[in-house]
Amino acid sequence: MERREFLKSAAAVGLAAGTSGAGVAAAAVAEAQPGPGGVNLADAQAALAQFRKTIPANFDRIYVENVIVPFFMTSLYEGERPILPMIDLNFTKEMALPYHLWGMLYEDWKPAPNEGVTVFLQGLEKRGENNLRKRIYFSAVTPDLYAPMYQAKVASFLDQLLDPKFAGKPFMRHYLDYYWDVYWNLHLGVKGADIPKEVIQVGEGFNTVLAYRNPTLPVFYENYMAVRKNLPFLKQWVDKHVEDIVAGHTPNAEKTMVWYWLKNAGTGEHFSKKDIIFECFHNFVAFSQWGNSIFGIMSRLSENTGDAEIRAAFQKTMSGDYDNANGAAYTPLELFVMELFRVISPNGGSLSSFDDAHEQTFFGESPHTQLGLTFARGNYISTPHTSTSFSPVHWTNPKQFDPQRYLSVPTSAEIDAERTKKIGLAKCPFDKTTLEVQDGRKVGLTNSGFGTVFGVSDGKPMPVCDYAGFAPFGFSYRRCPGEQLTIQVFEDFLRKVWHDKIVFRQLDMPNPGRVPVGPSAVVDDNLAFSRSS
Repeated sequence: MERREFLKSAAAVGLAAGTSGAGVAAAAVAEAQPGPGGVNLADAQAALAQFRKTIPANFDRIYVENVIVPFFMTSLYEGERPILPMIDLNFTKEMALPYHLWGMLYEDWKPAPNEGVTVFLQGLEKRGENNLRKRIYFSAVTPDLYAPMYQAKVASFLDQLLDPKFAGKPFMRHYLDYYWDVYWNLHLGVKGADIPKEVIQVGEGFNTVLAYRNPTLPVFYENYMAVRKNLPFLKQWVDKHVEDIVAGHTPNAEKTMVWYWLKNAGTGEHFSKKDIIFECFHNFVAFSQWGNSIFGIMSRLSENTGDAEIRAAFQKTMSGDYDNANGAAYTPLELFVMELFRVISPNGGSLSSFDDAHEQTFFGESPHTQLGLTFARGNYISTPHTSTSFSPVHWTNPKQFDPQRYLSVPTSAEIDAERTKKIGLAKCPFDKTTLEVQDGRKVGLTNSGFGTVFGVSDGKPMPVCDYAGFAPFGFSYRRCPGEQLTIQVFEDFLRKVWHDKIVFRQLDMPNPGRVPVGPSAVVDDNLAFSRSS
């Protein structure tokens, strides 16, 4: 049955996210009163029965009710491209996850924030004063931490990844085999044989589900259920290692993200231990974009199938003093990586949830409200990153690869009251406040007039490009706090590529393997590296 036909029939019997099989029948009796030209309950139920027959018999029935049915009752809309780098508060991050995915986060298949929640699924009004929760998260990934605390771990990961013994072989499956080492090393200081197979299975399953997206596929179902099977083990394992950091049993604990979250969580009201555990595995979503990014970079630098303009820009950047900003906000290498992210856009949009109009509007109440329907629906809207980054409203040459473009647009440190008045606003949309970290550094976490959080170290701003035309990491108070860490990681990747004279090529393979490398991204594993003479 086509998805559209099913939606019509399922809506008639009250089938929706969070509605059990028993609830379907009750909703049908209460709401479907057929009249002249109205809904025929028997036909609707027959359509539902026909739909159920299309689902593989080996799929767990609870999975069907909590994953497949909500998937078909979810509407995802593409929103407008922002003119300013902000998302209005009418679009919230509160529980902004399609309902069919909750079963990978909570054992009861539905949101349970009391068991821990991530800032990425939390409305601004629940984060504490002045976006406190986001600032606490950001305290672990400010740019000043990278060189002394994280860089050696990333360098070791890159050395393994680009070891000469792997030259000439398909790269992306190999990347995923090593990825979990650096992931858990950065979060908890654990790597290699100390990472149990159950923990790796959760991560790989999570990544695969996000890549394939369709819950009726066997590969989606099998990985989804593998995540659920191992989720209690994962939480207990993360809990233990968080406790080890608290107790001082973890060597060099200050080189983990969790250490900074613990130090800067204050009373824990807005970043509890349960939240820390949750962030450790919810970051599967954020960090999974590294795979999509590395594939995108290799594709564009490929000698035989890449982009000549980007290869030339890389050669020009690395032939100069690429780590010297010369008084600018960004170094030449940072500019190059930023432009790569604008072009690749590994995260295509920022997902928000929103409600039907329950109160009277110009167009009246929504039909859902007017009819008094009780079943829930999944309504989500994506504020686009890719199309905003390429909008001719923001750039005169949006399709050109031009790392210098960011030198002519404002940084987050420059968006203050004076700047916002010049663009026609009566005041800054967000009050500028600063949270001083409590981990021994002289670092403050402040924000621009648009709400974008950034760091200040020893009185020196560590800003980001606060312009709607640079959209791969989101907008305003919802901007990804891991942006600068990610940029620094890929700077190191490109430094190694340059220093080791690494080149990429697309392999001539009749049937390359298919690899899930990131959200909505399953790619042919046909890229390889080698070292030039």
